[in-house]
Amino acid sequence: MAAAAPAAARASSEASAASATAEPEAGDEDSREVRVLQSLRGKICEAKNLLPYLGPNKMRDCFCTINLDQEEVYRTQVVEKSLSPFFSEEFYFEIPRTFQYLSFYVYDKNVLQRDLRIGKVAIKKEDLCNHSGKETWFSLQPVDSNSEVQGKVHLELKLNELITENGTVCQQLVVHIKACHGLPLINGQSCDPYATVSLVGPSRNDQKKTKVKKKTSNPQFNEIFYFEVTRSSSYTRKSQFQVEEEDIEKLEIRIDLWNNGNLVQDVFLGEIKVPVNVLRNDSSHQAWYVGDARDRWQQVHLETLIDRGGSLDLNMSVIRGEDYGFSRSPRYKNDAFALVRLLLHHDKLVFWPLLDANTIFRGNSLATRCLDEMMKIVGGHYLKVTLKPILDEICESSKSCEIDPIKLKEGDNVENNKENLRYYVDKLFSTIVKSSMSCPTVMCDIFYSLRQIATQRFPNDPHVQYSAVSSFVFLRFFAVAVVSPHTFHLRPHHPDAQTIRTLTLISKTIQTLGSWGSLSKSKSSFKETFMCEFFKMFQEEGYIIAVKKFLDEISSTETKETSGTSEPVHLKEGEMYKRAQGRTRIGKKNFKKRWFCLTSRELTYHKQPGKDAIYTIPVKNILAVEKLEESSFNKKNMFQVIHAEKPLYVQANNCVEANEWIDVLCRVSRCNQNRLSFYHPSAYINGNWLCCQETSENTLGCKPCTAGVPADIQIDIDEDRETERIYSLFTLSLLKLQKMEEACGTIAVYQGPQKEPDDYSNFVIEDSVTTFKTIQQIKSIIEKLDEPHEKYRKKRSSSAKYGSKENPIVGKTS
Repeated sequence: MAAAAPAAARASSEASAASATAEPEAGDEDSREVRVLQSLRGKICEAKNLLPYLGPNKMRDCFCTINLDQEEVYRTQVVEKSLSPFFSEEFYFEIPRTFQYLSFYVYDKNVLQRDLRIGKVAIKKEDLCNHSGKETWFSLQPVDSNSEVQGKVHLELKLNELITENGTVCQQLVVHIKACHGLPLINGQSCDPYATVSLVGPSRNDQKKTKVKKKTSNPQFNEIFYFEVTRSSSYTRKSQFQVEEEDIEKLEIRIDLWNNGNLVQDVFLGEIKVPVNVLRNDSSHQAWYVGDARDRWQQVHLETLIDRGGSLDLNMSVIRGEDYGFSRSPRYKNDAFALVRLLLHHDKLVFWPLLDANTIFRGNSLATRCLDEMMKIVGGHYLKVTLKPILDEICESSKSCEIDPIKLKEGDNVENNKENLRYYVDKLFSTIVKSSMSCPTVMCDIFYSLRQIATQRFPNDPHVQYSAVSSFVFLRFFAVAVVSPHTFHLRPHHPDAQTIRTLTLISKTIQTLGSWGSLSKSKSSFKETFMCEFFKMFQEEGYIIAVKKFLDEISSTETKETSGTSEPVHLKEGEMYKRAQGRTRIGKKNFKKRWFCLTSRELTYHKQPGKDAIYTIPVKNILAVEKLEESSFNKKNMFQVIHAEKPLYVQANNCVEANEWIDVLCRVSRCNQNRLSFYHPSAYINGNWLCCQETSENTLGCKPCTAGVPADIQIDIDEDRETERIYSLFTLSLLKLQKMEEACGTIAVYQGPQKEPDDYSNFVIEDSVTTFKTIQQIKSIIEKLDEPHEKYRKKRSSSAKYGSKENPIVGKTS
């Protein structure tokens, strides 16, 4: 750690400065553009005490979703027949847009009707840091359409004096509803919003209505409404308001936002209430407001919670959002993730002196976590080449592999099931032990280091050098990918319950089969009798020889390049909407649902999974992959694949999925010749480009292409982001660093703790001089980085005026 830490800190210093560098604004030499990047990592653990059905069958089939505001971006598998479903699913994704709430919905799966929302947990973005790194139970809140609100409203109020025909003066309130931003999606699509504007008070409720805006979550209303506030006969110059003082406090403007349902009932989107007395000291008021739930729903919500007694809980852990740039918000505690990516970027991971015998064999040490992250980052292609074909076969077949006598279904034959299971295990095992030439070079070099460490630490046990490698490559890599193929993008969807059970049995067998200790000692670690009996089929000399040969090959001293494959590698697939490309003049250019599949060679779409491709784009022909402006078709989450023919316009199901498709398409086509430098951010419709109004379809793009993603995993790292994460980690650990610095200069380092044992007893410092110098370097760099971070924080807090779009008003303003 000592040698790597100052390098990471220096890189953090340089990269943070680089990420902030941009053209300064006029008149402000220190003004810099700062990227604000966000990601989420965590785990949905379980729910408990869900309300049962009111019939003989009380159990529910439950799943959980993750939503950015109301846009679903992740869905767990269905847990059948349980009121305390155990999900245990990890998630990680980049967040490509701003959001107000991170929400988790628990659903009851319904085959014939719409899935029932049992409850939700909604966490404000600014509150995520309070739960970061913790495992917390949250009470499930009831879900009601009147509570599903999000978005902001831009409003302006003015007070005018009008002279009537008879010469008297009256007061007139002018309400200018300018725009809304970030309204919720309705059934995954942009809504058709309109607003009602009401002046509400004692004995009054004057209501007016805006026009409906079609297919947009960011409507520009720009409509003005007039309301009479005072009676002209009672007007005097003594007061601006000529209603009773107590009535002024009750007079307010209410904006209700709705989605136009056409033939069905309109859907409530949110409301804001602004007391008219905000104009008491000023003739005009302008601000952004956050939409709120209805008062009626809030009362019902409280009553419902009381009725349920708070017994609905959801267990969440490690829920976080990160802001990077100059925002000093040290929320990121997964040190391994950032450290591995940063060291990979600089090609320093293999030579990092973290792999020592004191830490490498501890299950949850920094060293083991780093190795786990390394295998996930560099081993994705390796998993696809090795496991995907067999996993596809398992998931698409209906062979029963259950061998637990208690779980056998009526009519099952346990001997047939054993044969099915052995067939899959043998096929998977054979593929793995023959895959050494596809193992990435970085992984091979790390495994070689592992063997060296094991040999040095346990010179009298020749088996340890193999078990050290097998515990990582089988237990922490292959076995995990087999039991959760969707997590590693090996399958597009969560497998059904029977397939999950099959994958679990295969995974347990594979990890034990790959465990050198189990093979060499002719015994397994299975607790279940049926698994012990099944594993006896594999206790043959041939399996031991195959595992030893495989471990020797992937941990050899010879550095080799990752081998190619004659077959194309499946990279991503899923269901999306595509717009007809209009290759013929006849036919509607509407949107159709299609199954997209991307391999290392081509992008295709099909009517259904497994069907022949309707259309194919060779990867080598892709010229650019870019987002498409929402205004093109009034649809969110759109991107375009620009190739030799007409651009392919595609709509993903959510913003995260769109981002992932753009990322993987950019990566696979990064090295193509003739890639474009400019593109059109909008579509070509009715004879002109909507973005620049050029009429020729072949006109050069009007906007520079965004930077593509490098093809080489060794440099496919956002260095600025990862170093910022390391900086955040150091700021979190300043107190520990200071105590370590003190420990280096005390007798406790050499003769054991004599004073304040609580402070120094946890430190094992082998080289106090080097450690002391390293800590001083780290602290010095942190201090240098603190200055620009603090400067940006102050500037940001002062520039984001309360009531601005960046810092809208929440609730009533008095």
